[in-house]
Amino acid sequence: MSKVCEYFFTPHSPWSFLGHQRFIDLAKQYNVKIDLKPCDLGKVFSVSGGVPVLKRAPQRQAYRLLELQRWSDFLKMEMHVQPTFFPVAPDNAARLIIATQLAHGTERALQLTTAIMRAVWVEQKNIAEPDTLIGLALDMELDGKSLVKTAETASVQAEYDRFTQEANSANVFGAPWYVFRGEGFWGQDRLDFLERAFQQAS
Repeated sequence: MSKVCEYFFTPHSPWSFLGHQRFIDLAKQYNVKIDLKPCDLGKVFSVSGGVPVLKRAPQRQAYRLLELQRWSDFLKMEMHVQPTFFPVAPDNAARLIIATQLAHGTERALQLTTAIMRAVWVEQKNIAEPDTLIGLALDMELDGKSLVKTAETASVQAEYDRFTQEANSANVFGAPWYVFRGEGFWGQDRLDFLERAFQQAS
């Protein structure tokens, strides 16, 4: 039986950033195919009871920053827990990832996702701006202008909408969210449990 793990995320999520490379490494280690599904977390929140960061109670916002710093330190990952451009609209970046996946495959799309996440949390760039996204794609020797243009098409938007609907159907309510053989795992702090599931399927 083939091993596939669905990966629901939004490219501006700090928790997705903290778990992204570790998840990729686990998938490679256990020969699991990643089914990459950027989704609209705002629409997921609207049906699952989630609240955007700036609308949360002050004590929740403060604790979130503390936890981000803890995980950044623990994982030894460079990270600005309060980057210049956050909150930031993630839709252009999500659609660019989808366009890249359609044109160049999942591996290249995962690499671009890495670059986009680093742009937010390390380099403090504005991923809502098309010029930023074009530059990130060009750095990977991709045709950034063409991909950004493709990302604006109805077909890419349809994929984005489909992934968002699939997230809601899978009872997703946060990011990152991994679904392996029908079982959901919420958050980069559940990667140990996901690895156990990968081991059991080996």
